[in-house]
Amino acid sequence: MAKSVIIIGGGIIGLCSAYYLQKEGHKVTVIDKSDFTSGASYVNAGYITPSHIISLAAPGMINKGIKWMFNSESPFYVKPRFDVDFLKWTWLFKKASTKQKVESSIKVIKDINLLSRDLYEDMKSSKDFDFFYQHKGLLMCYQTDKAGEEEWNVGQRAIKEGLKVENLTKEQVNKLEPNAGLNIKGAVYYHSDAHMTPNEFMYQMKTYLKKNGVSILSNEEVLEIVVSNDKVTEIKTNNLQIKSDEFVIATGSWTQQLVKKLNTKIPIQAGKGYRINVAKETGIKIPSILIETKVAVTPMNGFTRFAGTMEVDKINHKINPVRVNAIAKAAEKYYNGLKIAQSDIDNAACGLRPCSPDGLPYIGRLSKIKNVTVATGHAMMGWSLGPATGKLISEIVSDKKTSLNLSPFHVERYS
Repeated sequence: MAKSVIIIGGGIIGLCSAYYLQKEGHKVTVIDKSDFTSGASYVNAGYITPSHIISLAAPGMINKGIKWMFNSESPFYVKPRFDVDFLKWTWLFKKASTKQKVESSIKVIKDINLLSRDLYEDMKSSKDFDFFYQHKGLLMCYQTDKAGEEEWNVGQRAIKEGLKVENLTKEQVNKLEPNAGLNIKGAVYYHSDAHMTPNEFMYQMKTYLKKNGVSILSNEEVLEIVVSNDKVTEIKTNNLQIKSDEFVIATGSWTQQLVKKLNTKIPIQAGKGYRINVAKETGIKIPSILIETKVAVTPMNGFTRFAGTMEVDKINHKINPVRVNAIAKAAEKYYNGLKIAQSDIDNAACGLRPCSPDGLPYIGRLSKIKNVTVATGHAMMGWSLGPATGKLISEIVSDKKTSLNLSPFHVERYS
């Protein structure tokens, strides 16, 4: 049965939800408080990552975070603050950072990533799009034996999950990347991963949706949500009052504040990441993560992107030049001959990744309000998981059997 659906949030998750919902015949409207041109969906590394089987809430992360707190260039930084939501999130993160929790989420993370990769490939082979998409895998490059051993342990665990992974010497990496000038000891090579150019895909997706009858409303901030008889009847924005049968909340780092209007608790903290785009030829052909510095390197359509840092702080888009410079310095340390121009550094942008305490997204219906579905909390895998989440959302709204078991993504697991 066709329904009217309002999606609040116009990032990758919101647009992919709109894509699958309109394919099911629903009448879809996407609203966003921005103008659909910025945010985490535009500045991410563009990875599709079945390799990322270890959740953010891994054992030892808290200790690393405390150690890194005093280093303004560190890749993971938690800004301490006296804020009840933040303190609760930190406590839940610590509780989730156990070997058992990480182990139980490995298959869940792998399966949703593989589903998403297949869906991207379906989109790519359809005649609807013509976006840049390459399946070249991911090199986890290391300069120290310790980092190499730790990553190979993850690689061996991924092999048990059926992924193809190789432990390469420096010479083997240089054969794959002859023109990159990598200054490393070796790399763990995950064959499962693919990469894209995010802003290109977002533009094509918006164009497709508009052409296929989806309404896209920019600069509309939700100020009020009207509930009656356990259902949302309408939302009020700065300009409009909109009624609908179903509502999807895909508001990323802003979700926790928005669902408070529905007396619901969904713990999320914003993890800020930065990107530098380099238009000149770098010789880099395969996406890589520079392990010790946690910098992601992606050869995109016409430029190379260097992205990194996870800065957990209040919601803001302030650019910290120390962190941006740290990304540039790290990249130059791993690639001999690479020099990132000051103008590229000055043009850095940031985005906020919505982080759940246990590293798993929230996907599903609210229990007390019958017509609200939530899709958020994807942390560093938002890009990777866009299509899978969108498909799951359309299955939920359409009352169909879902492609994956949703219990690990239970929306009210902390309420």
